[in-house]
Amino acid sequence: MGPKFVEKEIIEESYAAIERLRERLCGAHPYYFIETYGCQMNEHDSEKLAGMLEAIGYRRTDDRTKADFILFNTCCIREHAEKRTFGNVGFIKEIKAQNPALITAVCGCMMQQKEVAKRLAARFPFVDMIFGTNELHIFPQLLEKVMDGGRIFEIKDIEGEIAEGLPIKRSEGFSTFVNIMYGCNNFCSYCIVPYVRGRERSRRAEDIIDEVRCVVREGFTEVTLLGQNVNSYNDNGMRFPELLRRVNEVEGLKRLRFMTSHPKDLSHELVMAMAECDKVCEHIHLPVQSGSNRILKLMNRRYTREHYLELVRDLRENVKGVEITTDIIVGFPTETEEDLEDTLSLVLEVGFSAAYSFAYSVREGTKAAAMDGQIPEEVKKERLARLNAVIMSSVNGANDKYIGREGEILIEGRDLRGEPMMFGKLGSLKMVYVNGDESMIGKYYKVRITGTRFNSLVGEIIE
Repeated sequence: MGPKFVEKEIIEESYAAIERLRERLCGAHPYYFIETYGCQMNEHDSEKLAGMLEAIGYRRTDDRTKADFILFNTCCIREHAEKRTFGNVGFIKEIKAQNPALITAVCGCMMQQKEVAKRLAARFPFVDMIFGTNELHIFPQLLEKVMDGGRIFEIKDIEGEIAEGLPIKRSEGFSTFVNIMYGCNNFCSYCIVPYVRGRERSRRAEDIIDEVRCVVREGFTEVTLLGQNVNSYNDNGMRFPELLRRVNEVEGLKRLRFMTSHPKDLSHELVMAMAECDKVCEHIHLPVQSGSNRILKLMNRRYTREHYLELVRDLRENVKGVEITTDIIVGFPTETEEDLEDTLSLVLEVGFSAAYSFAYSVREGTKAAAMDGQIPEEVKKERLARLNAVIMSSVNGANDKYIGREGEILIEGRDLRGEPMMFGKLGSLKMVYVNGDESMIGKYYKVRITGTRFNSLVGEIIE
């Protein structure tokens, strides 16, 4: 059974609500402020919400004290994200006192946890709108109810439907995201995502390709295909390697990236698609989480250390210059020194070009939260420090290999720390700093790598 799509009539009603709200503003252009926590999926959701707000007539501001509408798009992957959200929402009380007409909203993954959402609603009665991950497409209708004097608490327990055709206000620049699927079926024992994002639903391939064509017409030259696990994409039998090849054919597209890949679903067909598609960048984010087979089994990752290393060999043998980045958790319940050493040795064996490291964080409702053998916080911190030292060694080794090489970077902006320089990324996702000025932003330049800078590279333009 395929994914469910939001009915055309509901999308049409959302557009009708946008028009009614626009008329209600009578030509005024109030300000909105959005603060987003978490992953690229959340960032892209915020772009959709911004698109609807701007269609209504709102203008963006980076100053929350100036805003007429404040929205927090929340994350629940780690405990500190919840603490930070509750703290920031609390600060809005004073702004609301100064501007009683201010509309405040909280949405996203954290709000999909209904008990957390209820606690937030009780603690902060000045919040006007609370909604989950499945209500984005009816945001204009919810806002309309608030403007009529209501308070919104809208969280659906049912699996989310796929909504096509919503307005999107993409972040400025030359690189953007395109969702190819939503949700996750993997139920890793530490992860809350399947409970707040629902089960996997793949978009239609033609809708994805049409959106890529659209963003290219808007001036974006680099696209990242997004999904919790892009490797399990399936549109009536079309799997991710074929989708990647079709998107690669879009005229005007310069670079193509994707994330995230689950190792258990990474196929040789995808490796070859990466190797053979000229626009696909030589980078893959492949979260390993642990180098210990015992811990991987407890995490319900459904692959082994040996299988992961086989994937790395396949990638390195077939995708020229490929760089591999990863996520790693230390301090998982019952983790021993031997388990940690397995992780540290894997980091050095693979030679990751970057790694996002975390101390295990208990998430209520997951299997890992109920496990015996929870690791003390001070031990987690010590192990995380050891992991980070090994990661730094791996990154430095990867960076040193670039000196003398040539490549192409997309200039993204100016770095103002220390000596001002322009910065951009290679296809491998490595950041490169070069001399130049703002006129270079959004353009591609051939560079030669001459040195390293912190975790990044330094280069010179050669043409």
